[in-house]
Amino acid sequence: MRNVKIGVFDSGLGGLTSVKNLIELLPGADLIYFGDTARVPYGSRSSSTIMKYAKQDISFLLEKNVDLVLAACATAGSVLEPAYTASLPVPYFDVIRPAAKAATSTTQNGKIGVISTEATLASGSFKRELQYLGDYEVFQVATPLFVPLIENGYIRRGNIATTSIAEDYLRQLKSSGIDTLILGCTHYPLISDIIGYVMGPNVNLIDSGAEAAKSIANHIVGGCFGNGSLRVYTSDLPMRFHSIASMFLGDENNFISEQVDIEGFPPYSAE
Repeated sequence: MRNVKIGVFDSGLGGLTSVKNLIELLPGADLIYFGDTARVPYGSRSSSTIMKYAKQDISFLLEKNVDLVLAACATAGSVLEPAYTASLPVPYFDVIRPAAKAATSTTQNGKIGVISTEATLASGSFKRELQYLGDYEVFQVATPLFVPLIENGYIRRGNIATTSIAEDYLRQLKSSGIDTLILGCTHYPLISDIIGYVMGPNVNLIDSGAEAAKSIANHIVGGCFGNGSLRVYTSDLPMRFHSIASMFLGDENNFISEQVDIEGFPPYSAE
């Protein structure tokens, strides 16, 4: 039996937060990552466009013979219909449900915040999941500038530009009395130091990418593992992506970034 192969996709480098956690939890698994750098960000696009992109990303990963697919992009996960994801030939995971479950287990006062892209917020996916799990007060804020800042490397603690924007975005949430904040985009944990500084020590941050990785690890307990490998694919500027990804994943995770023409993959359909 071959090693378990996990396919992960995101609009850019944010899904590497899930990859980093998968490497730690399942060091023997083979990982295939696709970052759609040519079309990032997804969060400011229409739901029909996001759906098309997500289905193309899935098509690419399925061609790599993955054993399961993780949409490490809450924006994509918020628009893909359950009937579609259930039709895939391999198990499908997203970051929404695991993050919501973690938030409800963490909160003490029942007040939960969510920061996300505009498209994710408009879909209501996190709020719907949270209120399905219980009677929680949910406070949501769109933070659209975070993704381009992160994609351009503005992630260091103390960065003036990112900190200033975070203070403006998060002011409303700070005054709401939340004790738990879902980072509703897998890019956001890359600036968790900045977000945590702005929100203060009394607010727990939920890393949606990490929670999704835990969910997958629980799903494939007993799988066949070897030494593990990481293959990274992007739709544009692989060398630039590689330099930022290496800074996040660490030098011990050696990998090559390859460019693919994602437009050449028709959106996956079970029909």
